[in-house]
Amino acid sequence: MTVLGLGAMGSALAAATLAAGHPTTVWNRTPGRAEALAAAGARAATTVREAAVAAEIVVVCLLDHASVLEVLDPVADALADRTLVDVTTTTPEESRALATWAAEHGIDHVDGGIMAVPSMIGGPGAEVLYSGPRDAFDTARPVLDRWGQSSWLGDDPGLAPLYDLALLASMYAMFAGFFHGAAMVGTAGVSATDFARRAAPWLAAMTSELADYADVVDRRDYGGPGQQSLEFSDPSDILRASEEAGLATDVVAAVRALVRRQVDAGYGADGFARIVESIRNPGHDAGAVRADAEQPIVAGGTS
Repeated sequence: MTVLGLGAMGSALAAATLAAGHPTTVWNRTPGRAEALAAAGARAATTVREAAVAAEIVVVCLLDHASVLEVLDPVADALADRTLVDVTTTTPEESRALATWAAEHGIDHVDGGIMAVPSMIGGPGAEVLYSGPRDAFDTARPVLDRWGQSSWLGDDPGLAPLYDLALLASMYAMFAGFFHGAAMVGTAGVSATDFARRAAPWLAAMTSELADYADVVDRRDYGGPGQQSLEFSDPSDILRASEEAGLATDVVAAVRALVRRQVDAGYGADGFARIVESIRNPGHDAGAVRADAEQPIVAGGTS
């Protein structure tokens, strides 16, 4: 395997591949980053072309989509008939664009979304989501499995980055909520550490509600029994308390704006999950989505 890009994640991927006994070639713009891997047995290439021709599976782990094309385009001919695994964080459309570029040059392309931090690679809990041609994924899988659980989502190369970014959106929104809560109790001299002792089990317990919320969202049955209404869920009290404490209200205000769009359109008695319609239909009257309420969302994807 060849790994192009030796930041924290690229280095972790290369190290795990080496540790599993697979010959590994590495390249980085700054050669010094390859020294530790070279000392562990990796071959340090001096050019991208040298690295590209060294293995049948070429992994690219760079800053962004633009840097991937910048590095790969000049050596496209050297990548022909090889399997390119791009684990750079990109948007779904960027991944589809790279897949088109790869196909034009005779390259098998697989996109990967890494659901782990570098220290988890090669250990328990690490998962990497993949999408693209199944045969290309299967070709690379014996090596990819050394990083963690490998999950193939489908032929569409945009699926892995879509899931990746959607899961990150959930994570960042949760962390932002925790930081806001920590700032609130901090005004009374409570440390974030003390707050975390209460917040962690509370948030863990709340995640048990995700399956029920998901069912409501898929069926768009926001008026079903047992749901906490939007009017009751309005976070205005949190907003006022934060303002009184002199705190920024960006996090809570964002949630309140989603709630108010539905309440103002006449759906205050519907369940909190209805705010998903505010997200699905930005800039439109919340009432316009009512006609879709009986049309369920069909789940897709394969793992």
